[in-house]
Amino acid sequence: MQKVKPAFFVVAALILAAAFSRLIPHWPNFTAVAAIALFGGARFRNKLIAFVIPLAALFLTDLILGLHSTMIPVYAAFGITVLLGMSLRNRTSALGVGTTAVAASVIFFLITNFGAWLTMPMYTKDAAGLMMAYLNGLAFFNDGAMGVSPFINTLLGDLFYTGVLFGSYALAGRKIPSLRTA
Repeated sequence: MQKVKPAFFVVAALILAAAFSRLIPHWPNFTAVAAIALFGGARFRNKLIAFVIPLAALFLTDLILGLHSTMIPVYAAFGITVLLGMSLRNRTSALGVGTTAVAASVIFFLITNFGAWLTMPMYTKDAAGLMMAYLNGLAFFNDGAMGVSPFINTLLGDLFYTGVLFGSYALAGRKIPSLRTA
């Protein structure tokens, strides 16, 4: 039986804490969800664990916040985000992590709004309906009071929380060498 490294528990605790940030007041879509998927993909060596822990943390908070009709596209987008995180495993430079966080935001936008187009009767099932879903996704219920727009909030939240998770873990790894692998 393989011994579980202390880094595993630190990474899992950071992911769980970041996931529960969804439960405190925040701007719409300014959350740590993509950051936990990227971080889990980058830091867990076991590929199954890299998917299970971030997605389980998301599901736990969804149980509290409420399940919704677009869960399949949301979880698919975050599964892809875990894969993006895996591409960061041996190269977690600030530029690489930031670029990957931007890619995760764009992928989330494209997949979830495609899912909205597929499932919501308000959209015609043609190219015009799909474009309307993407346009509505950019302006999605925004009155300007809660940030710029949900897409920009997603992008900013992804960059912020990705920086917090990767940055704090890197700082801790300088002091505690056993944190270098999970």
